[in-house]
Amino acid sequence: MTTTTAGLKRTPFYDHHVSLGAKIVPFAGFEMPVQYPTGITKEHEIVRTAIGVFDVSHMGEFAVTGPDRNAFVNRVTSNDVGALDVGQVQYSAILTEDGTFVDDCLVYRFEDKLMMVVNASNTDKDWDHIVERKQGINVRLKNISDEVALLAVQGPQAEGLIKSLTKLPVAQMAYYHFDVGPVAGIECFVSRTGYTGEDGFERYFRPKHAEVMWHAVVGQGRGQPIGLGARDSLRLEAGYALYGNDIDDTTNAYEAGLGWIVKLNKGAPFTGRAALERVKAKGVARKLVGFRMTEKGVIPRHGYDVYPPAHTTATWTQLLVECRGKRVAGELVNQPSYRGSVKSKWARRRGSGKREAGRLTGSGKREAGSVPRHPTPDTRHPCASPCSPSRIWVPPANAPTPRAMQSWHGRRGVVSPSRPGPSCRTRATASPRPCSPGPTTRRRT
Repeated sequence: MTTTTAGLKRTPFYDHHVSLGAKIVPFAGFEMPVQYPTGITKEHEIVRTAIGVFDVSHMGEFAVTGPDRNAFVNRVTSNDVGALDVGQVQYSAILTEDGTFVDDCLVYRFEDKLMMVVNASNTDKDWDHIVERKQGINVRLKNISDEVALLAVQGPQAEGLIKSLTKLPVAQMAYYHFDVGPVAGIECFVSRTGYTGEDGFERYFRPKHAEVMWHAVVGQGRGQPIGLGARDSLRLEAGYALYGNDIDDTTNAYEAGLGWIVKLNKGAPFTGRAALERVKAKGVARKLVGFRMTEKGVIPRHGYDVYPPAHTTATWTQLLVECRGKRVAGELVNQPSYRGSVKSKWARRRGSGKREAGRLTGSGKREAGSVPRHPTPDTRHPCASPCSPSRIWVPPANAPTPRAMQSWHGRRGVVSPSRPGPSCRTRATASPRPCSPGPTTRRRT
């Protein structure tokens, strides 16, 4: 990593972004590409239909070694590290004592260590939070963020590209698993993970190999580079949470639809557990839901006011969004609105060489059942609809009205059957153009 005179960092791929004409913006302390000349809508479509390549080297990585490494990470994250096999990845959360999000993260389990991957904007904060909780526990912590470069190859054709570059058995690699070995002649570790809703792989390696790794996956007949704008619209369509938009230190996992990453009975106390036990017993006062606009050509933006219909009941499915002085109709939608090519979550029994009939849960445990090879994708093209995916906070279906709701920006409003008022503010995709029929729920990197 390099640092500019303005104090912003640059990833090892910065010169490639500039040479390709990317629009560079400050993001999480880095100079990052928000889009390329092709535009966000086209980049979104490339990932949904072919192969997109994301520079995500700005993400933070922490290595945890020592005899108590598993117990320690289990205490600072909400999911159950004990459920992980070696070579498996887990989506989890780092929480405050109030049970709200410090950050969401990935946990990788190696033979001799664990690695946590955190959001770039929270790296320093997360590091301080974790170090503070080390106390006398027998672990060694190392912030390796500047020693790691990371490229995500995403899309329905991603497996074929990675397969052509390595002898690792990537075709048999289960979702949320990883392996270690050479790719394009460079030693790295490769995980079947991503944040787009499509099948894909993330490759971690030393920054000095960035040039070779970039040209191995980007170019004619390979993948196309994708910026932050399309990354946001893709993850929103797939229902994956983004810290600072969907989750933050005022939000708990149950409100955000992420209760599945909270393991209250995992056999180890963890930060925020007591608060979440109270939330679960009492129930949530608000929840995150998706909506879409029903009027063609209207795109909701951050900060737009949202209202219930004038004569709604306690359970409402319609809404009004104030767009440039005009209230426009929208509707709540089921989440996710688009299901891509994410590989079926095979559980692989180690040593047997056979796939076990079952699917992985969020903790990595097996569930009985058949193993579908691929989810059936939405037949609607993701860029064919004029509607843009968004989410808002609403009271649960069984909550009485009027009900005060806290917006992302701390503003309160009232949902009332007789007197509509501003209830919250919208979150919309980063894309300046429409990309999808609606939003969705859930996961990260």
